Amino acid sequence: MNKKLTIYLAVLPLLFFLVACAQLGPVNSTDVASQNAKTHREHNSLATYYDNLAQQMQANAEQKKALLNEYEEHSHYLGRGGQDLKSHTEANLRYYEEATQEAVKKADYHRKIAAELLQREYAGSGEAPDSANTKKMKVKLKSDSDSLN
Repeated sequence: MNKKLTIYLAVLPLLFFLVACAQLGPVNSTDVASQNAKTHREHNSLATYYDNLAQQMQANAEQKKALLNEYEEHSHYLGRGGQDLKSHTEANLRYYEEATQEAVKKADYHRKIAAELLQREYAGSGEAPDSANTKKMKVKLKSDSDSLN
């Protein structure tokens, strides 16, 4: 019995440590892609993704608005539970509206970054061949004007 207690007391802190180190939320791949985006094409694709996300969230918000209208018009059919449904739908509506605004902000941000990167690329393309391919050297030539005659 003493040996089992010793093993149990040795394993228990290890188990607590593993649980404490576990990740609580899922890793969002768009956040990782957003941090790793370097070219204007990547930022444009992220802006398109966030535009589509904003459209989906807006569509969900419209559905919740219609559902909320239905609850308000026919609240007498729902009884006391109708108040819970109404408040839950209002909370969902707020969530979808906030998510829509956030997605629009992120899309605008990535569109702005993409435009800046594209402008730098076009500006850099005119200067790049001169600085990359041609090396300018200053050479001091000694000329003897007497030896030429």
